[in-house]
Amino acid sequence: MTRPAIDTLPVSLADVQAAATRIGGAVVRTPCLRSETLSRIASADVWIKFENLQFTASFKERGALNTLLQLSDEERRRGVIAMSAGNHAQGVAYHAGRLGIPATIVMPSFTPNTKVKHTRDHGARVVLRGDTLAEAATEAHRIADAEKLVFVHPYDDPRVIAGQGTIALEMLQDVPELDTLVVPVGGGGMIAGCAVAARGLKPDLKVIGVESAGYSAMRQLLAGEQVTVGGDTIAEGIAVRDIGPTPLAIARALVDRVLSVDEVAIERAIALFLEVEKTVAEGAGAAGLAALLAHPQHFTGRKVGLVLCGGNIDTRLLASVLLRGLVRDGRIVRLRLMIGDAPGQLARVAGLIGGAGGNIVEVLHQRLFGVVAKATELDVTVETRDRAHVGELLAALQSDGFKVRVLEGVDA
Repeated sequence: MTRPAIDTLPVSLADVQAAATRIGGAVVRTPCLRSETLSRIASADVWIKFENLQFTASFKERGALNTLLQLSDEERRRGVIAMSAGNHAQGVAYHAGRLGIPATIVMPSFTPNTKVKHTRDHGARVVLRGDTLAEAATEAHRIADAEKLVFVHPYDDPRVIAGQGTIALEMLQDVPELDTLVVPVGGGGMIAGCAVAARGLKPDLKVIGVESAGYSAMRQLLAGEQVTVGGDTIAEGIAVRDIGPTPLAIARALVDRVLSVDEVAIERAIALFLEVEKTVAEGAGAAGLAALLAHPQHFTGRKVGLVLCGGNIDTRLLASVLLRGLVRDGRIVRLRLMIGDAPGQLARVAGLIGGAGGNIVEVLHQRLFGVVAKATELDVTVETRDRAHVGELLAALQSDGFKVRVLEGVDA
């Protein structure tokens, strides 16, 4: 397939540079910092663009503001409307409120509560409608037509794409030696803008997109496959069924490949960002790091720029992800033992676990439903150092005569 020439695309490097000037000072110029630990883990030179440090904790402010600043006075008076799973909503709501522009946001019913709350806190009218972004978009267009509002598309708009492209512009200004950019893909606006900026400044730079496995629309489209998407994902910010025609045209010309990552890889990346970089990433924001770990053959030895595009994640979900990560890493394990139904047996088990350095988190002592009348089934949840430490705990219990097996954690 012959790629279109870069100067025939609907967004140019000059458009991105103009957007950078237009929005400068109103959005945060976020840091792009090297991660020593992630570089070592990934066998690459890893740099992170911390877009979770924007005021709304997402890159979406860039494209939203670049669009709002180009509205006519009459369009500003009428007001704007957008559909979004959260981050575009917050970007439009925040800057519309700051500029005195009335804003209505239509959000799918699955949108995390934190994103709904923050959008309302910025002064926007929020309408929750539909189980998908497509259904939310249908409602948004209906309201736009009925109330004569200006529709601000989350990704299929050259002004939005140019605004998102300022991410890559800043990354290459700060770290010009980067040779690979890894960008999460939902509807395609961010990767399209970043590709225009990056390839315009550095034609040989590789641009790699990342989608969640259940929503790999761009990868399928670029491969000429039928698009099939759906299901639950922790990366709801990139759970997009449709790719915009404008970003798709740019991706066909400038994006080298699009990778898919599964839910476990995304959860691991969220946990790594928090543990290593002490920073919060939502599922979409962690997708780039997930790709780095799941597809190392594309990144080993390269100078890689990751876009951590957002940090809006429910605290309850974040807690669940972190605990599940501890289980996968063998740092929390559930053991089942059979002990004699006699005084002192529970204390004996606790003493062995404590003596081996384990920390008991929870105990379930089951007498009534066991298979032997004079024995008790004991489930013990234990915090450990790592997988090797679990082996030490098992050895300590077994050497004292207890039959024990792992119920959860460490390849149970």
